[in-house]
Amino acid sequence: MEIKVNIMDNAAYFKDKVCIVTGANSGIGYALSEELLNRGATVYMLGRSREKVEEAAKKLSRHGDRVHPLIADVTKQQQVETAIRETAAGAGRLDMLFNNAGIGGTMQFETATIDDWKNIIDVNVWSVIYGVHTAVPIMLKQGFGHIVNTSSIAGLVPPPFQALYSLTKFGVTGLSECLRYEYAEKNIRFSVICPANIATPIFQKGKDGTVYNEIKIPEDAYPADKTARYVLDQVAQQKGVIVVPEHPFTEQWRLYSSGSKEGEEQFMQMARDRRAAFERGGNYY
Repeated sequence: MEIKVNIMDNAAYFKDKVCIVTGANSGIGYALSEELLNRGATVYMLGRSREKVEEAAKKLSRHGDRVHPLIADVTKQQQVETAIRETAAGAGRLDMLFNNAGIGGTMQFETATIDDWKNIIDVNVWSVIYGVHTAVPIMLKQGFGHIVNTSSIAGLVPPPFQALYSLTKFGVTGLSECLRYEYAEKNIRFSVICPANIATPIFQKGKDGTVYNEIKIPEDAYPADKTARYVLDQVAQQKGVIVVPEHPFTEQWRLYSSGSKEGEEQFMQMARDRRAAFERGGNYY
């Protein structure tokens, strides 16, 4: 099945659009919010901490009444549903939903607890389900919409020592791609962002959300602002899977999915390097 897209100017696609961005107070979510505002959208920045969300929105106050803080815990179904429905009702529509909130999870499988599994699935999977489940009926009724879910390169390839995280992100990728085809003829678009190493605080957060400032973000991490610009350019073209940065990670995805010997060795070496890092108590990267 060929999905026909309406190619638009990358800025015009977002002009005057009503957008909700979850996990908007930092990292990719904040960068997406800022770039959406730069392109003329109205943005509802959603997060759990009122203090953090309002502080983030204040930094973007130059955009006037096009920026709004929105408070909800994405792991709570009722809070997500209320936030999305009230926003759409108040604004008169919901053009775009960015299900971006998420947490990392790099650990040895045998040390993971059931609580670890529940926590990462609640944040990375259920939050997306709640968002999509609420937004799709609204978009069906109004006859249009675009949902953008944040997965990861770990939702396309299997990084060793990230089994928990990769399970959630493969799920988000699969959900997004299935719905992209299911709703293509209903004028509801789906895109899924698959970031690799992006310069955000996710590297400094533990599995319980604690921030460890002594942990440094990798020097080769791709800047969040460049990530947002590239992602929104691709969203405007209604791209399905968006890998960022594109190089070398699209090649890594190709090598893995082709089952090539080179790809197999690449991931085996990654496993060796990460195992050694864990054994010496250092950072896996």
